[in-house]
This record gives sequence, structure tokens and C-alpha cells, in this order.
Amino acid sequence: MQTVEIYTSPSCGFCHAAKRLLTQKGVVFTEFDVSRDPALRQAMMQRANGRYTVPQIFVGGTHVGGCDDLYAMERAGKLDPLLAAG
Repeated sequence: MQTVEIYTSPSCGFCHAAKRLLTQKGVVFTEFDVSRDPALRQAMMQRANGRYTVPQIFVGGTHVGGCDDLYAMERAGKLDPLLAAG
């Protein structure tokens, strides 16, 4: 199983939805709360090609995108193979 990292903030509904999907799939992920850490948000933006909204999700170093992107991958049947790779 690939390592999964998700950048979030506590009041973000899309963050909760993304984490819920990952949890339902049995994925253990590392969560980074960027709400009170400007340096961490900058690091996230650098990794996410300038995207500044949360969540930003990375699977095995691959930038998946945000919550909508994660659910689109799930609907297209591409999320499970990505999670299983490596």
C-alpha cells in the first residue's frame, strides 16, 4: 500500500469527506493541519503546484489533487490501483 498524505484544516468539509473515503477504504494516512502553520501551507503549495485550497492529497508522492479529484478517481476505478501500487 502506498503512503498517503493529506493536507487539511479542521473546519473544512471537503477535508472530512476525503478522509472519510480514505478511511472507508482502510487507508492509513498522514494528516498535516495547515490552518495555523503558514510554513506548512507554503510547503503544501509548493508540492501541489501552487494550489492553496485544502485538502491536497498525495499518494506515494503523486499529487492526486483535492476532494473532488479523489472522488473522481474513485468513480473512474483508478484510486484502488494507485493505492495498491508500489
